Amino acid sequence: MLLCFAVSSCAVSPTGDRLYITSYNQHKLLTLARDGTHLATFTDPALHWPAGLHVTPAGQVLLCGYWSDTVLQVDREGESKLATLATLEDGVMYPVSVCYSSTTSSIIVGQLGDNILVFKVVCTLFQNLFNTLEAKFIVWSS
Repeated sequence: MLLCFAVSSCAVSPTGDRLYITSYNQHKLLTLARDGTHLATFTDPALHWPAGLHVTPAGQVLLCGYWSDTVLQVDREGESKLATLATLEDGVMYPVSVCYSSTTSSIIVGQLGDNILVFKVVCTLFQNLFNTLEAKFIVWSS
């Protein structure tokens, strides 16, 4: 299968078995296997023009929507949204990058211009439909 996809961001899972790719003009997150096999496509109304993408050391996928003013957490498979971590109501405006710092337990969001937001997080574990544990961030402004 040939994929025609304009890449805006990419990240690799900590184990190296998955590649996550965003396309701003298609408003999608693609998940590929190491050999390039297409595993999943994620779209969501809260993700418009995906810009920043980050995979934490624990494998959580974070991405931000530039036009939707959102920061989302997606499951490791790249199939479903676990949480909307921050929105315009939290001060997110035109986010272009996102990163999790395990040192400070913070999500750092870079925005258009010279504006940076830092959100403290609490990580909770929950059991998903496949009976495996996943971590979900809970965010509050610092």
